[in-house]
Amino acid sequence: MTDTRLDWLTLHRACATGAAQALRLLEAAGGDVQLAVHRVGCAQLGAAAVARARAEALLDLQWLDAKGATLLVFDDARYPPLLRGISGAPLLLFVRGDVDTLWLPQLAVVGSRQASAGGLDTARDFAASLASRGFVVTSGLAAGIDAAAHVAALDVGGRSVAVTGTGLDRIYPARHTALARRIAEHGALVTEFPPRTPARRENFPRRNRIISGLALGTLVVEASLGSGSLITARLAAEQGREVYAIPGSIHNPLSKGCHQLIREGAKLTETAQQVVDELAPLLGELHTALVPEPIGTVQALVGADDADYARLRSALGHDPVGMDALVRRTGLTVPVLSSMLLRMQLEGEVEVNPGGSYSRLCGRGR
Repeated sequence: MTDTRLDWLTLHRACATGAAQALRLLEAAGGDVQLAVHRVGCAQLGAAAVARARAEALLDLQWLDAKGATLLVFDDARYPPLLRGISGAPLLLFVRGDVDTLWLPQLAVVGSRQASAGGLDTARDFAASLASRGFVVTSGLAAGIDAAAHVAALDVGGRSVAVTGTGLDRIYPARHTALARRIAEHGALVTEFPPRTPARRENFPRRNRIISGLALGTLVVEASLGSGSLITARLAAEQGREVYAIPGSIHNPLSKGCHQLIREGAKLTETAQQVVDELAPLLGELHTALVPEPIGTVQALVGADDADYARLRSALGHDPVGMDALVRRTGLTVPVLSSMLLRMQLEGEVEVNPGGSYSRLCGRGR
């Protein structure tokens, strides 16, 4: 299989205006990335610009290989399907950690960098509760609510995804370096920005569409009226995702953003169980995006069907069974199984045991 990563990285570097320009070059080249770079790109962008981009791309590729990081291209079968479906989806994703995590049911938890003590406690409580129920907690690695949510999810043995506004070789803020390492070990770090991209103010609002685009919904814990978390919430709404906001005191400026979102249609949220109950029916929609069937460079998406559930129920039995055994018994992938098991857990059909094994609940199921 031909390694086209250098060509994709070159295209990414050469198209300063982003994925839209790159996709136009690809379309003009009939979907051939090598042709898009070496012929169409040189003709439209200039040979010198393409040569400079290729030199940078070589450094990117060297970093990816040295760190064991993954490059996901837009038409890669492993590219997270919920993100692919949004307007302005990134052309490329750089990932450190477990790529499969990006396919699991996610809930974005965001809020103020200058959160109150109460807000931090609330973020921890919600993130821990959601993670313990099988949801991946996704956020932006920022100070305040983001970091509290990441840590709480990891502390209960859950998974977390951090979407960064820098290249993955630069952690911002630097004091979250150890946290970033934990996330990569028990989830994934992801960005559209190539290595050596520093922290730039304009990159953080841009990365917010990825946070909301990966998740089934976005929960805003605390936010002032000028908070970037409101951008994430409004992007989520535009993407057709659920938005949840936790109310607070009318005298707290960090509650005003949440109150504004509620006036605009966000779900007033008081408990994690409310979020779980709201998201449970949406897991069926996630299933429709878990088994890709290629049609050209576009993916037609089909979901786990009744036969898959019957196979899983047969594989489970009533004794605890680990994920590796379920993969062997069913032939299904970890992302598909994780989503199915979460849905069955929320419906009271499956129990999660200490150590991460699963078992059927007596008298439940079909």
